[in-house]
Amino acid sequence: MDSLHMLGQIRIVLVNTSHTGNIGSAARAMKTMGLGELWLVDPVNPVDEQAIALSAGASDILAQSKTVGTLAEAVADCGLVIGTSARSRTWSWPMLDAREAGEKAMAEAPKHKVALVFGRERTGLSNDELQQCHFHVAIPANPEYSSLNLAMAVQTLSYETRMAWLAKEQEPTDEAELEQDYPLSQDLERFYTHLEETLLETGFIIKPHPGQIMTKLRRLFNRARPEAYELNILRGILTSVQKNGRQKDDNS
Repeated sequence: MDSLHMLGQIRIVLVNTSHTGNIGSAARAMKTMGLGELWLVDPVNPVDEQAIALSAGASDILAQSKTVGTLAEAVADCGLVIGTSARSRTWSWPMLDAREAGEKAMAEAPKHKVALVFGRERTGLSNDELQQCHFHVAIPANPEYSSLNLAMAVQTLSYETRMAWLAKEQEPTDEAELEQDYPLSQDLERFYTHLEETLLETGFIIKPHPGQIMTKLRRLFNRARPEAYELNILRGILTSVQKNGRQKDDNS
């Protein structure tokens, strides 16, 4: 893959942004680092004159941006999804710092789209949205004053991504690494749906009281990062379990 095209594999996703000026400032931050793909998930207001003004010459990114209703739609065709998180969560998740996030993004960019996801200005990403991410990234800001606005966060991760891209240009291509084929986000979501259906059928989980089982299983499989063929094996196992259970029900 052409090295410059690798930057085109990086997608910045802004979720439920309140202020259009922040969208424009984020576009400016992206363009200074060579990133151009912006997706907006359910923005409070559409791109307007304020966004264009604060983009400071990056209005082309705004013009080409895509708006969708859910995070799942924005990352469906991505093989790696990294979500920003500034808060500790009930369930721990694989964590990266900003530099590691840039390096991870560039390592996988030759194989598939990579999404860097940013949440709401005040509350960030919800737990459900963070569960759709393979990794969480936290910017290690001053703990006594860790106030980063949205554009600053986008700038920081865009910078680290660009630095990782520049470093990767100097490295020989790792053909073994390129052979790894991870499933896209939409394929993982189909697997999680299949897994939950199977566990409901076997009685392992009960629909009115699912507890945290599916959350823990999401964390397990996101941490394990099964490759595409491994995910197909898992789907086959689930299908076999369902088929066997249904045959027993028919014979009883």
